[in-house]
Amino acid sequence: MGAPVSAETAVVRLNEIIGARATIARGVLDDHGRSEAYHASRPPDVVVFPETTQEVAEIVKLCGELGMPVVPFGAGTSLEGNAASVAGGVCIDFARMNRVLRVHDKDLDVVVQPGITRKQLNAHLRDTGLFFPIDPGADASIGGMSSTRASGTMAVRYGTMKDNVLALEVVLPDGRVIRTSQRARKSSAGYDLTRLFVGAEGTLGVITEITLKLHPWPQAISSAVCNFGRLDQAIGAAIEVIQSGIPVARMELLDEVMMRGINGYSKLGYREAPTLFFEFHGTEASVAEQAELAEAIAAEHDGQGFQWARAAEDRTKLWHARDNTLYAGLSLKPGAKAMITDVCVPISRLTECLTETRRDIDANGLIAPVVGHVGDGNFHLLILIDQDNADEVARAKALHARLVARAIAMEGTCTGEHGIGTGKIGFLQDELGDAVDIMRGIKASIDPKGMMNPGKIFLPNAPVLT
Repeated sequence: MGAPVSAETAVVRLNEIIGARATIARGVLDDHGRSEAYHASRPPDVVVFPETTQEVAEIVKLCGELGMPVVPFGAGTSLEGNAASVAGGVCIDFARMNRVLRVHDKDLDVVVQPGITRKQLNAHLRDTGLFFPIDPGADASIGGMSSTRASGTMAVRYGTMKDNVLALEVVLPDGRVIRTSQRARKSSAGYDLTRLFVGAEGTLGVITEITLKLHPWPQAISSAVCNFGRLDQAIGAAIEVIQSGIPVARMELLDEVMMRGINGYSKLGYREAPTLFFEFHGTEASVAEQAELAEAIAAEHDGQGFQWARAAEDRTKLWHARDNTLYAGLSLKPGAKAMITDVCVPISRLTECLTETRRDIDANGLIAPVVGHVGDGNFHLLILIDQDNADEVARAKALHARLVARAIAMEGTCTGEHGIGTGKIGFLQDELGDAVDIMRGIKASIDPKGMMNPGKIFLPNAPVLT
């Protein structure tokens, strides 16, 4: 293979496939190099907007011929540089592949294209009595959520993307289109290829169709907020709720720093103390029972009383405040960028991990609010930094490294839901050791040219597109 062609030549060839839906306009390229991450912008050489699986297959085959990397792109919210074009190439934007293809309401599943967002999907499902529960906070695309094995606020009850994706349609690096599974709820037929591609961050192929589990809307929903005098008390209450078997639908922890940001940004009046946000799903009777048990546990940990939100508009307001924690956190230090990271540990180690982390933050003079999906042992830091202050950036990176080392030492993981991307490549080796070599072997077998989203998850042993 010769040297890669110019972007101008690539656009001409690509537009032969998809009409005038390939572009090298600078503004579009820049938009596809940025994300919510603190990492530097890495724009592609070309952006394409396909409308069908066949178009994606033809684009991928052409990129292999032209010697250009392929980077799938959803809503652009990736937090570890997952969709950055670190080697340039062609970015496949799925904004035009955003349809619901089939709803199988009797089987409780749906088939969608990757560009549809979770809010768009649930709006489409509104009259079916079903919903898709995975909620990472941002209105992420289903393709991106599948690629990063996302989860979020309701994973404690409904699981993560790996638990809710039944099957995929994938375009492989050579342009072949495969299905990883049928719609059956269980199967023992061969390797579990669905789970291989869920979480692969686009490094093995391009997802063009997703079959998802759906769930019936609960008869009753109730939400509540409860604050605590100390961080360890809030965590202790959350752990006991899980260990007691209460099927809580959501249980989110915000520390006192994040609560200060929430109050300022969303114009609320919560007490600025460690706080748990709860939501309960079920029948009227079961929700009442769950809430009563959780409230009693919170009281044993010096919880300061529940503030209930039962009406739909009140619950929406409560969770809207929670979902805006990124912007609420940034408001604590105007002009700062957020170094956003997450780790996950066994819940029995969560109190130790979080309290040590809070002490570490304070000892280093950094502003870093905490948000946690504590029912899963997963929490996030928003480390606020002035990127022009080299000392502050160095302290933030050192804090991040200590956080990950602490989680791994507690038999946890360097990322509970953000993925590896470019930001955590070194930490994956620390966590899994020689298992990373197996990943490299799988990558080399499926993508021998290294053309699929290069520079993510791990560094290749061989150069890209040789």
